[in-house]
Amino acid sequence: MSVHWPIIRRCLAEYDRVAITDDRGPVAAWKIVAGGLHVKAAIRRVCRSKTVGLLIPTSGAFPVVMLGAWMDGRTIVPLNYLLKQDELQYVIDDCETDTIVASGELIKHLGYTPRVKNLIVLEEMNFKRAPKLACPKPAKDSDLACLLYTSGTSGKPKGVMLTHSNLRANVEQIAQWVGFRGSNHSLLGVLPQFHTFGLTVLTVMPLMCGLPVTYTARFVPTRLVKLMRETRPTVFVAIPSMYGAMLNLKSATAQDFASLKIAVSGGEPLPKAVFEGFRDRFGVVINEGYGLTETAPVINWCRPGEWRSGSVGMPLPRVVERICDVNTGVEVARGEEGEIRVKGPNVMKGYFKLPTESAAAFDEQRWFRTGDIGKFDAEGHLYITGRLKEMLIVAGENVFPREIEEVLNTHPTVAASGVVGLMDQVRGEVPVAFVELNEGAEFSEEALRGHCREHLAGYKVPRDIRVMDALPRNATGKIMRKELKKLL
Repeated sequence: MSVHWPIIRRCLAEYDRVAITDDRGPVAAWKIVAGGLHVKAAIRRVCRSKTVGLLIPTSGAFPVVMLGAWMDGRTIVPLNYLLKQDELQYVIDDCETDTIVASGELIKHLGYTPRVKNLIVLEEMNFKRAPKLACPKPAKDSDLACLLYTSGTSGKPKGVMLTHSNLRANVEQIAQWVGFRGSNHSLLGVLPQFHTFGLTVLTVMPLMCGLPVTYTARFVPTRLVKLMRETRPTVFVAIPSMYGAMLNLKSATAQDFASLKIAVSGGEPLPKAVFEGFRDRFGVVINEGYGLTETAPVINWCRPGEWRSGSVGMPLPRVVERICDVNTGVEVARGEEGEIRVKGPNVMKGYFKLPTESAAAFDEQRWFRTGDIGKFDAEGHLYITGRLKEMLIVAGENVFPREIEEVLNTHPTVAASGVVGLMDQVRGEVPVAFVELNEGAEFSEEALRGHCREHLAGYKVPRDIRVMDALPRNATGKIMRKELKKLL
């Protein structure tokens, strides 16, 4: 069954409910369907490709366009407007679309117009008149709902093919695991909707489950805390750097966050200092989750009351995970580290136009190879300990950058760190660290290396530690090790 039919039914059944509030104001549920019909008609008039690009900031406009494209039987391609012009154009060309639905204000902000045959500008459409009624096209489970382009660890971005079944399954898995139903919760969202968490967790899920959601287009810490105070959300999903920025606000109080029942961090490890700061200052326990674009995305979620230090929680319903030896592929015993491999109805169909890469993403038994290193504790809670593709081999020993980064991040002068490998004729590779300091802190390579020696084996201690004003990050705040690699 298509992912858009449950959304349409929910919106029409609760037609007068305020489903979305964004920077422009509230949007009733019926207006999402009506707006979608307008977009459907606009796409139908000009589009001849199977895919439609969406170039829209985080807002209520995104789900309207998303729904309209699905109602016309198209595959949506959420476009990352934070990319450089040539990077964005590569995605537009690769997905083979002839049509983009865009925010005119965003295009003006970008300073250029993407090259595409048809550009539908939302501000030029008339949404005030009654839409032409048309039956939405159905979709099979295996039909593509969206192409999400991953930044990848190297080379050009790859289009992850997610089906209608993938998206619907993941929403159902999350809802069952956490208990989302009706309007028992409300969300506050600032993650970009071109990102997999922003798309599934903050856009598709609220519409399918009938949860009211508030969006703001830009992450401004003071603005977000103000929205927390005004809208009183029960659920907030963000990345560690966002939590860290809010924690640094002197004006923020525990009362601002009093409504939160579920605070989730994902995308990268949550620093211990940020976790403890939110818990001690605001009374909020941030639980971590885990997922990938290829898994639509959520596969683990640490629920309230199940917190374990460093754990991303247990697998969601119908997600099966195993830990395999990185060299042999054989499943290891619980408590041992290895590559995390996954099966479930939310796992992608493959990479768009990349059959070789698609085949390599799965092992012989069709387990998806996440490329992440982790382990389970005795109770089945998962811990992410590294990234296989970023693994260093130092004098024949496997070394994972994350292990070194976690030690560096515990030093009082370090705000964040990134570790990469430098080729060495004698040892194969040696770790090199880049650090971003806390405000007012002084850099001492000797002190940081001494700190590492206290907590790490000698071969894991970085040969070189370099300081940066700001580490390179992607759109969701994740540190990009491939950019650090270029600095070597």
